[in-house]
Amino acid sequence: MIKKDVLRTLREVPGLIKAKKLLQPRPDDAPDCLGARVAQNAERFPRRSALVFEGREMNWAQFNAEANRYAAVFKARGLKRGEVVSVLMENRIEFLVVVIALNKLGVVASLINNNLTHRPLVHCVTTANSRMFLFGEECLEAVAEIRAQLELQAGDYLYVPDAGAVAAPDWTLDMAAEAATASTDNPSETAAVTIGDTAFYIFTSGTTGLPKAAVLSNRRYLATAGIIQASGLKLTEDDRLYLCLPLYHGTGLMVGAGAAFLAGASMFIRRKFSASQFLSEVREHRTTAFVYIGELCRYLLHVPAQPDDADNPLRAVVGNGLRPDIWHQFKDRFGIDRIIEFYGSSEGNIGFVNLLNKDCTVGSSALPTALIQYDVDRDEVVRDGAGRCVRVQAGEPGLLLGKITALTRFEGYTSAEATEKKILRDVFEPGDAWFNTGDLMRTVDVGFALGLPHYQFVDRIGDTFRWKGENVSTNEVGEILNQHPQVALSNVFGVEVPGTDGRAGMAALRLEEGVESLDLASFSAHVQAELPPYARPLFLRIQSEIDTTGTFKLLKGDLRKQGYDPAQVTDLLCVLKPGATRYEPLDTDWFERIQSGAAGY
Repeated sequence: MIKKDVLRTLREVPGLIKAKKLLQPRPDDAPDCLGARVAQNAERFPRRSALVFEGREMNWAQFNAEANRYAAVFKARGLKRGEVVSVLMENRIEFLVVVIALNKLGVVASLINNNLTHRPLVHCVTTANSRMFLFGEECLEAVAEIRAQLELQAGDYLYVPDAGAVAAPDWTLDMAAEAATASTDNPSETAAVTIGDTAFYIFTSGTTGLPKAAVLSNRRYLATAGIIQASGLKLTEDDRLYLCLPLYHGTGLMVGAGAAFLAGASMFIRRKFSASQFLSEVREHRTTAFVYIGELCRYLLHVPAQPDDADNPLRAVVGNGLRPDIWHQFKDRFGIDRIIEFYGSSEGNIGFVNLLNKDCTVGSSALPTALIQYDVDRDEVVRDGAGRCVRVQAGEPGLLLGKITALTRFEGYTSAEATEKKILRDVFEPGDAWFNTGDLMRTVDVGFALGLPHYQFVDRIGDTFRWKGENVSTNEVGEILNQHPQVALSNVFGVEVPGTDGRAGMAALRLEEGVESLDLASFSAHVQAELPPYARPLFLRIQSEIDTTGTFKLLKGDLRKQGYDPAQVTDLLCVLKPGATRYEPLDTDWFERIQSGAAGY
């Protein structure tokens, strides 16, 4: 068994060498971008399949030509390198056409979560300082509702048809109609686009109305996608990738589509994930790789097992959040040999990738990282008498930091203030600077691993938790809840729900003076209107007082430990049941149903 493990690991050495080469620094003015790579694919294998979507298929020559048509329209509208266009669309071919067209011109595509409406949507467009707003027919209603709140003119709205049920409004430009007669030539501007240029804004913690736009350069996009393609999934032009994660997010666009773009591999695209249709589509479209988040793997395991589940063409999967408790079950049931679990974030300067194909780990990293002691109960970094951070012992959980260097730049957000908040300074020596990931990690023993330490995700800390594949900011959710007239103060935190991944939201509420009981109907309506589904707290705890530190920082430690257990909490507990729109009191029977995993979350 040991010999087999050694041989298996040694076979991965060429992949590590490729990854190391991809991380070699290049000057900022080196010309390269995603749009240029698509044009190269069109030259290398023009007739090979590029995209499959809802009965349609495009080869690389057709896809590149369509992107060039859109680029010609953007250019005719006066868009120039470095300017920003907000993009709001569901997963479909036109989404990728648009982002490649913008990238060919060096225009930044600011990618917005298509679940957002009202105030959060306004914020995303304005905080990016967008010159224009491109949206799909499927998002028309959301855009029409906020148009009066934006400082854009009628000609600044660009419309991309979908089903064709609604014609382009007179205040928009129909991109499909304009592009139909535009030039298919590769734009000359692409040659001037460099790896130092910003390719995308990807919103992080954009679940509560105050998202932050993370800056993603061509350099970081190409390096990450290249490692996944060459050393992780080992994609070639003969592969087809099953892609159902949202393309407005880094995992779908950079890890998934990016790897396919760099390999020239085909992509089968789905608007949304369907557990019941997954295997039949994998077989029908002969997809050899899949991009996941842990929740999707758990949903797939909930589908009744069939004897032939492992009889499918999948050979490798890549994603994050596949927890150890279901890792082997998922791998064995679907006959998957290679699971490339990774750790990273849209804005982060470091990451881990399981390139050695070890079980139950996010892999290792060649970049400078550190795990430091963190007091979870006090929600603060531990520093010694000299004011320096303290490294944890091997195997102990610690807060993950990524050192900020010339190679591992922290590109940050469009907001300088938000960028600075994510930086820890004077960590081990005066003047050093480290990116604070906000995650607890630990090293794990994975057997023979060429001396490379391997890591495992432990938990989110502090003011952010992850639920349904989205990062949720507790501060931002709390600000929304505090706007309800009966709420004086809210303390939001994440709690475990058996049979699910991540943490569900819970809020401890202190009511305004003179308010004897919370109007659950009114409060529920407020939550439904102001927060998207994955940011809505599933549990409420009504308290007479909320504990704070001497500097009035909210304390969460005891609240997390007690959670929503009626046996540990004497305050009123309320719950938002699956599919419900109104909170109701939480009783022991429903609590026990949650604990058994039968509640449907």
